[in-house]
Amino acid sequence: MEAVDDLNHSMKPSVPSYKWRMVIAYDGTRFSGWQYQQSPPTVQCITEKALMCVTKLDRKDLCLVGASRTDTGVHAWGQVAHFVTPFSYDSLESVHAAINGLLPKEIQVREFSPACPEFHARFSTTSKIYHYKIYNDPVMDPFHRLYAYHSAYKLNPCPMREAAKYFVGRHDFSAFANASKNDRSPIPVKEIFRFDVIEMGAILQLEVEGSGFLYRQVRNMVALLLQIGREALPPDIIPMILASRDRRELAKFSLSAPPHGLCLMAVNYNQEILQPPPDRSTASFGRTHSINKCKLPYY
Repeated sequence: MEAVDDLNHSMKPSVPSYKWRMVIAYDGTRFSGWQYQQSPPTVQCITEKALMCVTKLDRKDLCLVGASRTDTGVHAWGQVAHFVTPFSYDSLESVHAAINGLLPKEIQVREFSPACPEFHARFSTTSKIYHYKIYNDPVMDPFHRLYAYHSAYKLNPCPMREAAKYFVGRHDFSAFANASKNDRSPIPVKEIFRFDVIEMGAILQLEVEGSGFLYRQVRNMVALLLQIGREALPPDIIPMILASRDRRELAKFSLSAPPHGLCLMAVNYNQEILQPPPDRSTASFGRTHSINKCKLPYY
């Protein structure tokens, strides 16, 4: 699921601060999504604990904000978050390594970089890209079971591609949004830039890029495409459901697709907003380890 308002965005640092951007990958299988809550564990909660240990700051001072509030069981390769500190770092590699060392192996920071004061992980976005994987074979590959939805029904990708084109463009997606108590008057009109159905052997990968998404919108769109791929529904049912602007209309034909097939692949920004401030440390993409040549006597 994509970004519903992050409660932390209203937190303001009380002192002059330095802003930092992180690109985070995580296996969402055992986490209750991104959004902070005390229990059960969430990705934001665990990330904040690691940052608190490294920076010695309280979470209210860090002001950690994520670009997208992925739902329970949803994965991410390109989640973006920012936080602030009242001090700078000369080198980010050691800090980056320390953060990843404190995080569980299911969560890792892929990139750690300085950010300009105007950068905001959520509000500066230009688009987000999600992938949904479907394993389309009578027998499920156990190595894909946590990251792809298993469809034993033979899916026809041709009508799925035809149907996906109806989503492209600027539409009111009210019919494809679940209600959420965390929504703050969400704007239902979103723009979908592309929606591709790609065959990769037994895997059908659905790739969607949009300006933003409503709560469970991607999973609801995928669920309807699954029904169309089974040839239980025609592709042109999508304009009719879109026009209804009523979630109950979609519920007549499909429910949400399971979360484990969904992955937030990338959050995109204008290049200008990604430019680091002058005289700041360079970005860290992880520390490369090397080993000296083993010096053994010859026998």
